[in-house]
Amino acid sequence: MIAWLLAGAALGLLAAGCGGGEAASGGAGLSGTIEIDGSSTVFPISQAVAEEFQKENKGVRVTVGISGTGGGFKRFVTGETDISDASRPMKEPEARQAADNGVEYVELRVAFDGVSVMVNRANESVTCLTTDELKRIWEPGSTVSKWNDVRPEFPDAPIRLYGPDTDSGTFDYFTEAINGKEDASRADYTASADDNVLVRGIAGDRNSLGYFGYAYYVENTDTLNLVAVDSGNGCILPTTETINNGTYAPLSRPRSSTSAGGLSSARR
Repeated sequence: MIAWLLAGAALGLLAAGCGGGEAASGGAGLSGTIEIDGSSTVFPISQAVAEEFQKENKGVRVTVGISGTGGGFKRFVTGETDISDASRPMKEPEARQAADNGVEYVELRVAFDGVSVMVNRANESVTCLTTDELKRIWEPGSTVSKWNDVRPEFPDAPIRLYGPDTDSGTFDYFTEAINGKEDASRADYTASADDNVLVRGIAGDRNSLGYFGYAYYVENTDTLNLVAVDSGNGCILPTTETINNGTYAPLSRPRSSTSAGGLSSARR
């Protein structure tokens, strides 16, 4: 509910500006266009709120795109978009560029997320991976090419990887949490800023492994299997509870106001 209220508040702020300062609640006289772009993990919230907002404000058109957190910020800091969905805070160079271009903004936390590790539904062997194993799989220069390179008891089958592209805030967060350095990752994997592309890839590939936002697993439980993560305290699956209380470590998004999480940056 808080997520919806905050996202709605951002849209209302912008629409009120479109309508010459009238309150968004009534919708009378509001007109114009609000353009949103950025993170695929925040996209479902923005899309849902945009649809409801337009029902109440029929003169306002809201478009929601998915170009990844970094891609969204590239457009936002030049004044091209009104709201930038993000799975991390704006970086210092991005903030400087926004200031240079006269783009003023407010940052609203709209959700918490857990970066979730997935395998194909038919893969019943891989139910838990340690953070060390994930690092060996995903680190730059990794020589892991088969499942049994990870553990001898895993299948003697090629491992095919799927994950966010380098414009994604999820990519930034995962690489720092698992590989110890932001943007440090092997490059030989199928990459996309659209999590639905990753869902389809993993669902259609028996030997796949990938990661993306938890919400996309919830929508595809019939084709994907969650993999628990062991960071030293046993195998823990991402759930609403373990993500929110931080026990799904280290892949739960931090709670502090300056850390990675579901964010929307809305122009003043």
